[in-house]
Parts: sequence; structure tokens; C-alpha cells
Amino acid sequence: MANGRVVQTADRTIGSRQLAALLPAEVLARPGYRALADAVRTLVLDGRIALHVRLPAERELAEAVGASRATVTGAYDLLRESGYVRSRRGSGTWTELPEGHGPVGAHLLLGSGGYRPDGDPGIDLAIAAMGAPDGALADALAWAATRLPGAARGPGYHPFGLPDLRTAIAERFTRRGLPTRPEQILVTAGAQQAFALVMSLLCRAGDRVVTENPTYANALDALRHARLRTGSIAVSDAGWDMEIAESTLRQTVPRLAYVIPDFHNPTGALMPQEQRLRLLAATRRTGTWLVVDETIADIALDVPAPAPLASLAPRGGADHVVTIGSLSKTHWGGLRVGWVRASAKMITELTAVRVAADMTGSVLDQLVALPLLEGLDRALPARLAQLRIQREALVRSLQRHAPEWSWQLPPGGLSLWVNLGEPVSTALSERAAAAGVYIGRGARFGVDPGTFEHRLRIPYTLPADRLDEGVRLLAQAFHDGVPLTPAVERPYWVA
Repeated sequence: MANGRVVQTADRTIGSRQLAALLPAEVLARPGYRALADAVRTLVLDGRIALHVRLPAERELAEAVGASRATVTGAYDLLRESGYVRSRRGSGTWTELPEGHGPVGAHLLLGSGGYRPDGDPGIDLAIAAMGAPDGALADALAWAATRLPGAARGPGYHPFGLPDLRTAIAERFTRRGLPTRPEQILVTAGAQQAFALVMSLLCRAGDRVVTENPTYANALDALRHARLRTGSIAVSDAGWDMEIAESTLRQTVPRLAYVIPDFHNPTGALMPQEQRLRLLAATRRTGTWLVVDETIADIALDVPAPAPLASLAPRGGADHVVTIGSLSKTHWGGLRVGWVRASAKMITELTAVRVAADMTGSVLDQLVALPLLEGLDRALPARLAQLRIQREALVRSLQRHAPEWSWQLPPGGLSLWVNLGEPVSTALSERAAAAGVYIGRGARFGVDPGTFEHRLRIPYTLPADRLDEGVRLLAQAFHDGVPLTPAVERPYWVA
């Protein structure tokens, strides 16, 4: 099945057109056998084609992708040699993983429950999010339980979101300096769904979109799956290059720009107000929709939490700005509640798109979210204090175990963007995974394949002892005396 879902049909066969729809546009444009093999391998590693699924016959796939049969034969041969497919005469070609490679990506999460074959959960440094704060979920669930019977008297369909939750989200925007009405809010199943809905409404395959580089890996995946052409705005240790950003917007006139100005993921950088004003003006001039991801905006560790970017626009000058957020980073990723803030007209249009996909959100999740959101300002100080302690612990561990690595201390956010000094991020993450440490390699966050191979994103969202053990094992893998070489591309699941 396309659009990021796992392909796993009743007869465990994927058709040629189905597979072709999953392939990147650049592979379809120039279907060489190596590029085709790499694309199929990535789909298997990413869990988008399940294991033990029969691939199309060579002739059928060649017709579907517009390639010669020899090209497909060469691709299948490469996949067989590297262990990603097996073939038997008369039974076809079937997907599998090389010997000694455990499943990753969606397979790791859905198949093995996040555990290694020996039962050890390992140390997960791929997810930049904390567990739920002690007691908060239980209290919110108890509060919601008293209100669920009343909510259950109705049919339970609230495509826009529960009215009380929409009001609470709007009031929070207003308190932060961006006057907002409830009808300007759509409640979603997390910020990722919010982004997917906005992208689905505003963009069509082939449209040009601009993002920061590096940027949030799952947003990049969504853009690629939608077959959008992606341009980039560089974000370095020194922050955003706004002159290049303005030039890129002026020259490419993109349909949409996606930015994370508040404690940027993965760098942790905070966009200065002057640059925010320039970005607002530049996107307005080019008619570009500006999607602002505020998922991490409340994780302000060394500076005051920033006001919404849209609040800086002159009156009537923020109609092109769409803001998305969620409770995943402030509270818990397992509570799938996010939102979109936009014009009332756009919210209505987004809701129509949403209804076509999942009708409505979970009433129970939204009831639980309501007291959490209303108590956010009271709960945040303790949460942020814990993160400061863990950030300091991570820095000490890096200084002790890997003093040659470097990083900038971010003023907020959930991770360090670590420079390894050499382009071995993928190989290191492979070796670390074998030792039970799962990490977001730098290339996962790059707009262009193979970039940021000298970087790792290391979150400080685990307890200090787990962080220290994770860094120790990472450094051990880095220093173990065997040169790190480019490894098989493995698209780890990150958040």
C-alpha cells in the first residue's frame, strides 16, 4: 500500500504498479539497476514493504517503471547478493533481511516490540521524547473518566476536535501573544498528522517545497512520499543563513515552506526575531504558505519561551502562516493529540481532508489532553528542570567518553547535534545497533542523501545513567580499532 503504509497483502504479494508507486521520483525518472536496487532495499528496511513478500516478476516491474528487463534483472541480482531478497525457481523473488540484520524502522516497532532478539530493550537514542511525567497521566485519566459517560451519550464524531479542547488550545495561543478563536483550531492525532493534512490540502505531486537542512526526518519522509520537489535552507551551528533563504524563496517560489524556528530539530537553534520577520516577509512576497512546527517551542531551557512566529506579522499579514503543534514533547508521545492553527476557512478545508482519512479523533485522548494542556504552564518548570539535569549529564558523558566530538549547547529542545569529525555516522549507527544502542544518524535529517554523515543527533531525554551507558557504547563502537566504513543504508525510525 502506498503513502507510507506497510505493504502486506493477503497473499503476501506486491504488484508491479503497487511497487512502482512506492519508488522515489528520481528512480522512476532514471531507473538504473543500482538505483532501483537501493530503492527497494530502503523500502524493505523502512518497513514499507514487509518481509517475506513476493516481488513482481522482472518483466512486469520493467513495464511498470519504464525500464528494460535487464535493468530489473540487475537490480534483483544486487538485492540477492546483498541478502535482501531470495529467489527459487518457480516460486518467484521474496523479500528478506541479510543474515545477522534484525528488523528496523517500522518492523522494529511493530514486529519485535522494540526489543532485541535476546530480550534486551537496548538504549533508544533515536526517540527525542520523554516518558510521561509522574502522576500527570493518571490524574488526567481520572478527570476524563468522570466526563466520558456524558461524552458517550453522543455519537462520538468530532471532526474538528472536542469544542472544549479547541477552546483551550485557542486560549493558549492568545496568552502567548497570537489572538486565536476556537474556529481557527483543528485537533489532530499528533503534529505529524497535522503536517500531513496541511501538505495534502496545499500541495500536489511535483510542487516545490522548501525546508531547513537539516530538518525533522519524519517531515522529510512525508514530503518524499508525496513526491514533492524539495529545496533547502541551510541551518548550521551558527543558525539560519537568511540571505540564502530569501534568495532560495525568490528564485524557486515554492508552494510551501516548512520551518522549525523554536529549538530547531535536530540542531536546537532558536531563530532570532529579526530573521523571523524577514522570513514572514519573504514568504508573503512569494505567495508561499509558511508552515511553522511548534512541537518543541515549550522546551525552553535557557531562554524565555518564544512567542508564536505568526504573532510577529503586522495586522492581516499572517494569513499565509499555518502553525502546528502537539503534546508529544511536553507530555507523552503515546497521547496522540496535536493541532493546526490557521484561518477559519482553511480549518474547514483541512477538516474535509481529515474526514476522508480518519473521520474523527479519539474522544478519550482529547478528554485526557484537556487538563494536561490547561495545566501545562504549572507542570513545565519541573519538566524543564529535569531536562537541564539530563542535558548536563549528556555533556559530561560526551566529554568523558568521546572528547574529540564537538557540539553547540542549544538554548532549548531535546537533543545535541554532535559533530563526529569524520563522515561515519551511518557506519557508527550500524555498529552501535549491534551493541544495543539505537541512534538517529545524521543522514536521516538531510534533504539530500548522504549529507550530514559526520553528525549524530543524541537526545538527553533518558535518565543520566542510561545516557552515560549509551554514550560509552557509542564511543566504544567509534574507537574499537576497526575502521568505520560506509555501511548499508538503514533508515532508522526517529522522532
